[in-house]
Amino acid sequence: MTAAAEASTLPSGAADRVDAPLPYEPQSAAAARRLVRTALRGWELEDLVEAAELVVSELVGNAAKTGCRLEMTVTVARITDRCVRISVRDGSRALPCLIDAGPAAECGRGMALVHHLTGGHWGASPEPYGKTVHADLRTRIPGPA
Repeated sequence: MTAAAEASTLPSGAADRVDAPLPYEPQSAAAARRLVRTALRGWELEDLVEAAELVVSELVGNAAKTGCRLEMTVTVARITDRCVRISVRDGSRALPCLIDAGPAAECGRGMALVHHLTGGHWGASPEPYGKTVHADLRTRIPGPA
């Protein structure tokens, strides 16, 4: 059973961190979305699922474009009861950046979307053999009834 398949069966109250190695293929984005969706539902953070799926799709898609050949690692970690961190570790040392993609551009808006969805709470850490890009998502504070 793959790590992604194991993660899809997480019970409620499971560990606060889930990792899955994935190949450098565009199809890995679907496995990453399943991993995120399952973890967040297990942690009762359903309100973050839609944004988290968009974020992990972008991070995995960027990693798949690096040309690396082994595997990337997708991690979903519950930082607090209202905050999760989605991370993708890959073998490229090229760091992501925000660019000003014009309205006619066919690409280049992905990290701007991540920036928007996370309220600017994302970053990248260079490592000896690659990097990790992370994005933090928070639930909304319940308002008065």
